[in-house]
Amino acid sequence: MMRSYALLFIAGTLILASCAPKPYAATNKMYKSKAGNFAKMINATPKDSVIADSLKIPPYWVGTTNFGMRKPNMVIIHHTAQNSCEQTLKTFTLERTQVSAHYVICEDGTLHHMLNDYLRAWHAGNSKWGGVTDINSSSIGIEIDNDGFEKFSEAQLNTLMGLLATLKKDYGIPAANFIGHGDIAPSRKNDPNVNFPWKRFADSGYGVWYADTTGVVVPADFNSTLALRIVGYDVSKLAAATQAFRRHFLSIDKPGELTEPEKKVLYLLMQKYL
Repeated sequence: MMRSYALLFIAGTLILASCAPKPYAATNKMYKSKAGNFAKMINATPKDSVIADSLKIPPYWVGTTNFGMRKPNMVIIHHTAQNSCEQTLKTFTLERTQVSAHYVICEDGTLHHMLNDYLRAWHAGNSKWGGVTDINSSSIGIEIDNDGFEKFSEAQLNTLMGLLATLKKDYGIPAANFIGHGDIAPSRKNDPNVNFPWKRFADSGYGVWYADTTGVVVPADFNSTLALRIVGYDVSKLAAATQAFRRHFLSIDKPGELTEPEKKVLYLLMQKYL
């Protein structure tokens, strides 16, 4: 008798689970449809593509046996600048917003993997880091639920640390390529905000940090603009790049020319990139 009750309980639980609301069923269906279309494009052989009639094309196709998937080589960290994780999920599932990210980390540490890592999310916008200008095509975007001013929860930071470990291992991403949205778009963005503990993550291999500045003497001919460019910043808008550098490496969000102590930090940091 007890066995029968147990089986009925399990069956009832499964029925309830199958009837549970699936709030993103419609957008998940759209995801699968778009992914399926991309799969068809990948499976199409090059011989079927349209090529100008003026070119000399042989009557047979030769497919190379040496290829692989394009892999991400950068990680861009954002804050959502919204009021809740649910609001961000909705934003990323509305076609009209034209924005997305691969991962969203909620305040309680819940991790939403919204897009296959090999696909191109729309998170970086008009941005530049070093010589890279199409950052969406080479990066993974991670959004942390945060209104842009508050501190990040330990649950979020712990989840992020675990996620970065996986991404670094899976794709061989260099430490220097874990950066913030404000670094690649300093005139438009400031995320993750000044409260993000960059040193903590750099100490674990996700980012670059500088050595102790005690006793450091900056050369008289030190060019701070050149140094910012060597690190990766777009210096076409120097004031914004300087402020982004401060936000990331000094946890200060203020404009103005670099002070002598700040130049010491930049000078040491530059050495990491030479």
